[in-house]
Amino acid sequence: MELDEDAFEKLVIDELDELPDEMVEGLDNVAFVVEDRPEDGSLDLLGLYDGTALTEREHYGLGDLPDRIVLYREPLLAICDTIDELADEIHVTLVHEIAHYYGIDDDKLHELGWA
Repeated sequence: MELDEDAFEKLVIDELDELPDEMVEGLDNVAFVVEDRPEDGSLDLLGLYDGTALTEREHYGLGDLPDRIVLYREPLLAICDTIDELADEIHVTLVHEIAHYYGIDDDKLHELGWA
């Protein structure tokens, strides 16, 4: 599937808007970023939470850089055939990475059906 960067970013924003309020209201100092691929160039990783989970923070101050949730455009496009599939995959990836922000690990995500 092909989709230009602007259209992809708009889809990410649309899916962020669809997330439950309870999930996004607790996000503090988090930047959502779209990149083409992970640093290693692979197509294996769809998203990444880059930060310190709430459950592991001792303090968080004004000078701290924001955590980042990164969605990788090319890997997501590579596994989808339609715009609806892409929207669903973006949604699941956002939920997965936001869960890491809240301290939910992959094992618990598997139990919940989100990994």
